[in-house]
Amino acid sequence: MTTTIRTTEPRELLALIPFRLGFRPAESLVVVSVRAERSLVGLIARMDLADLAHPVAGERAASALVGHLIADGARRALAVLFTAEDLQTPGRGPARAALATLQDVAAEHLGPLEAWVVGPHGYYAVGCSDRGCCPPRGRPLAELEGTRVGAQMVLDGIPVAASRDDLGWIGVVDPAARKAARRARARWQARAVAASGSVIGAEAHRWRAAGLSLWRDLTARAADAWAVAEPAGVTDSRARCPWEPPGPAEVGRLLAALDDVLVRDAALLSCVPGAGRVADRLVAGDRGPDVGTALAAIVDPVDGQRPDISRTAAARAVLEHAAAHAPRTGHAPTLTLLALLAWWEGDGARAGVLVDRALAADPDHHMAVLLSDALAVGMPPGWVARGAG
Repeated sequence: MTTTIRTTEPRELLALIPFRLGFRPAESLVVVSVRAERSLVGLIARMDLADLAHPVAGERAASALVGHLIADGARRALAVLFTAEDLQTPGRGPARAALATLQDVAAEHLGPLEAWVVGPHGYYAVGCSDRGCCPPRGRPLAELEGTRVGAQMVLDGIPVAASRDDLGWIGVVDPAARKAARRARARWQARAVAASGSVIGAEAHRWRAAGLSLWRDLTARAADAWAVAEPAGVTDSRARCPWEPPGPAEVGRLLAALDDVLVRDAALLSCVPGAGRVADRLVAGDRGPDVGTALAAIVDPVDGQRPDISRTAAARAVLEHAAAHAPRTGHAPTLTLLALLAWWEGDGARAGVLVDRALAADPDHHMAVLLSDALAVGMPPGWVARGAG
């Protein structure tokens, strides 16, 4: 989510965090970058308290956070602890240890960090001794809901999940539908195996072309539904596309098609405006330079384009429906594509949840490994890195 916010008011920044993350953090430390240009709110990054409080790895984790703040052009930064730990009274605990580690690392580059706590009952500034300003247990959380930023986010329909895990929510289907999809997938996979032995690969090309055609048909149906809903105010990148989903037979064929690397990559390219012919050539086995040019629209900090939400919303609807029919262990290709789309849209938190699930389904899935590494170092999509938000 990429809404531009300019403010120096801590209460507004505290209210903004759950909307920018997409979920309500718990036992976490969140850093907020405030850039020099007219107090523009920049990077908002979260880390588990336990990671920062670790006696060995904590300093490395803090250095990574500070590095991201510096790279973002932070003029100043806030550290916000979402925790049930009481930092108004002396004591020891992971929140206190995490904050101390971060402040030590940040001091040389950013100076003293302004620190706040959002607890289960209230919010307060760390170190504030004015009980009129920061009473015991903090000021009422309802004050954060009444901020200008909070009101605008609600008015815009920006969703906030109850927890990080909820960001990766995918609906469920009944066991009979999952079983029917599994059978259709097996039949389509058998056709792929038979086609792979054909002379000059003509049958394999037809099989992949049919898979890409199915993907395009389903996403077009979802896009048509989005076009109807969008004038009614469905404009946020995390909104769900209201469409009439396909039955298990089509879903099973799609799952089998996305098991093929060329079809999977072509499906991703189909989300890039103007890359349709590149996707067609890709399923024919042509991995020419045009593929790299199309991918640059997603990853390159010079040529990166902001995604067309009508395209990505349709793709997400299809992929989520397919993932709901996949085995309970998950389907790495669909989960990875969902993670990539979330990352491209600027929703790194959801991308992280989905890529973790993809790797749980297949620890060696190449694209999932690459995306996980990019998320670990805080790499943004190209258009964000360029500052095109």
